Amino acid sequence: MIWATILMSLRELQRNRMRSALTMLGVIIGVSAVIALVTLGQGATAKVRNDVAGMGNNLLTVMPGAGRRGPPSSAGPSPAFTLGDAQAIQREIKAVAAIAPTSAKSVLMVYGNKNHTAQVSGTTTDFFTVRGYRAETGRLLNETEVRSGQPVCVIGETVRKELIAPDPAIGASLRIGKVTCRVVGVLASKGQSTFGQDQDDLVVMPLKTFQRRISGSTDVSTLYVSAASEAATTRAKSQIESLLRERRRTAGAEDNFRVMDSKELADTLSSVTAALTALLGAIAGVSLLVGGIGIMNIMLVSVTERTREIGIRLAIGARGREVLWQFLVEAVVLSLLGGFLGMVLGLGGSWAATRAMGLPLVVSPSVVLLALGFSALIGIVFGFLPARKAARLNPIDALRHE
Repeated sequence: MIWATILMSLRELQRNRMRSALTMLGVIIGVSAVIALVTLGQGATAKVRNDVAGMGNNLLTVMPGAGRRGPPSSAGPSPAFTLGDAQAIQREIKAVAAIAPTSAKSVLMVYGNKNHTAQVSGTTTDFFTVRGYRAETGRLLNETEVRSGQPVCVIGETVRKELIAPDPAIGASLRIGKVTCRVVGVLASKGQSTFGQDQDDLVVMPLKTFQRRISGSTDVSTLYVSAASEAATTRAKSQIESLLRERRRTAGAEDNFRVMDSKELADTLSSVTAALTALLGAIAGVSLLVGGIGIMNIMLVSVTERTREIGIRLAIGARGREVLWQFLVEAVVLSLLGGFLGMVLGLGGSWAATRAMGLPLVVSPSVVLLALGFSALIGIVFGFLPARKAARLNPIDALRHE
């Protein structure tokens, strides 16, 4: 009985192909919009997490300056760190796996008749481990070069392209400020960060070389810290704050430094993108309701057009619930076909959009199934009123209908 009702419904929909297609259009647009927008939002969330994870392994960034907002303190600028601070953190905090004291400055570099301004960082060998950099060609800095402060450097891919290409990078001599530096390696590309910063536009050299030849001071501007594990990150942060309060004598006063946890940053940004994704999905879901109203209107028109047919069926013994099922199945078939086509269109659009925007394609089966289920529910809810109207027709009045 149910199969016969489904076949009858399909024949009726096939008989009015254009009207059926236009009726499904609202559901197609609604389902495709929900799937595409939610998929793009999940891709954006995944990219944020990947970018923050790419900044370093269980990274904590320690910088001078108070974390509060507002006018600067009357006490003046916060003092920079020293190598002693980094050594104390490494020695006394067991939750820390590695630490890279770093000083950085934007410097004009010259190679042949080309020049380029980039961020130059003086640091130690742990910098590459903590920040997750690896050598694409050549090698990284070694302990001997860092201890003796030799004039060698490792460059990012952007610096190579802008300044040295098409010449070989390894062994090239760059003039960085007033120091001539020999390139020993090129870092693997990381691309742009979530904040739009080019992570490949940098030069890394030994900290002593940077302090003696470029900055002219022994100050350390940033401490990059890698916690022993993700679970130990919070403990490491708390212990670093306690140790620095003691060393910088800020106990009981406002901290003149701040410790930023990359995991907390990733969670915050992910929560923002997730909220935007939910909002966009809800807005797209409204179009599904509009599609449902379209199905109800067309089914009401169909009941009016087929009144005599309904009267004949009722007169020869068909039950009201059989008529109700016929029209209800027609509405559900319309919405499910529209949902399936919308799913295909939404997934195809998501694939094209993520490729164009440079986002990872993250397809959530639960979202796809939810969109299809909601489209079926739309067919049931908005098809029930026309179906009930058809089932309640008086056979005599229906046969008299012109």
